[in-house]
Amino acid sequence: MHALIHDPDAPRGIRLGEAPEPVPGSSQALVEVRAVALNFGELAYISDFRKPGEVPGSDAAGVVVKAAADGSGPAVGSRVATVGWSDGWAELRAVDTGELAVVPEGLDLGAAATLPVAGVTALRALRRLGPVVGRRVLVTGASGGVGRFAVQLAARAGAEVVAAVGSPARGEGLRELGASEVVVGLDGVTAPVFGVLENVGGPLLAQAYSLVEVGGSVQSIGKASLEPSTIDFEAERLRGGGRGIEVFTIGSGLGPDIAYLVGELAAGRLDPQIGWRGSWERAAEAAEALFGRTIRGKAVLDLD
Repeated sequence: MHALIHDPDAPRGIRLGEAPEPVPGSSQALVEVRAVALNFGELAYISDFRKPGEVPGSDAAGVVVKAAADGSGPAVGSRVATVGWSDGWAELRAVDTGELAVVPEGLDLGAAATLPVAGVTALRALRRLGPVVGRRVLVTGASGGVGRFAVQLAARAGAEVVAAVGSPARGEGLRELGASEVVVGLDGVTAPVFGVLENVGGPLLAQAYSLVEVGGSVQSIGKASLEPSTIDFEAERLRGGGRGIEVFTIGSGLGPDIAYLVGELAAGRLDPQIGWRGSWERAAEAAEALFGRTIRGKAVLDLD
C-alpha cells in the first residue's frame, strides 16, 4: 500500500513510499484512510522515534473496511476519526476500537482528522487545571493546533482566556475563537493567571509559571521552541509556593473524548481551524509550513 514513510534524507524526514498492509488484531478495526492531520511534535522528533521506512502518524480519519473480530467498535462502512502512535499516514490503518469515534454523515473527514491529538490534548489538559469559570487561563503557542482548540474550549468553560503568540500575525482570529486578550510574548502580562496551558517550552515556560497565582497550575504540554526549560525554584519559593506544574501526557482510551469533540464539531460549536490543506503528495510542503510558522491551526492532507 502507499504510505508516508520516514526517510531521513527526505525533506522533513517524510516521503511517499510503500509499506506492508496492516493485519488487525482481534480488538482492532481496519480503516481505509481518507485524510490525516499533521502534528508539529511528531515531525520535530520523527528521527528519535521512527526508523527509516516506518510509517509515522497519529491522526487519521476514514471508513471502516473490516470490523474488529471481537465485536467491539463500529460496523463496516462507518466513518471514523482515529488515533494511534504510529501507522496513521497510510492507505490502511489497524486501530484499537477504544481509540476511535464515529463521524456522522455530512461531517468532513478532514476536519474530523484534526481532533484526536490536538483536540483531546487541549480538552484533557484543560480538565487538569480544575474549574476555570471566571478565572484567567493563559494559553501559550495559542496559534498552533493545540492552542486554537485550547482557546475555544477554555472560553466555552467560562475562563477569561489570555492567548499568547509569537507575532501579531499569528494572533489573527483568536479573539473570534473566544480569547479575551491576545498578547505577543508574555512581557505585557502583568495580572496573575489561575492556569496555564503551555505549548512552547524553553524560557517561556519559566516566565509563564511566574505568572501563576496561589492555588493555580501549569500544564506543560509541548516544546514548540525545541529549547530546554529552566525554572528558578528558589525564586519561586520566595513567592510562597502553592503553585503546581505538571508534565502533561495525553494517555490512552481517547475514543470517548474524540466522540465528544466530533459532536461539538458537528454542532458547529467547535472550529477545526484548518490553516493548510492539500494532497498527501505535498506532505513535505505542509511540514515546511508548520516549521516555518506560516500555518495558523492544523495542516490536513487528503489521500487522493
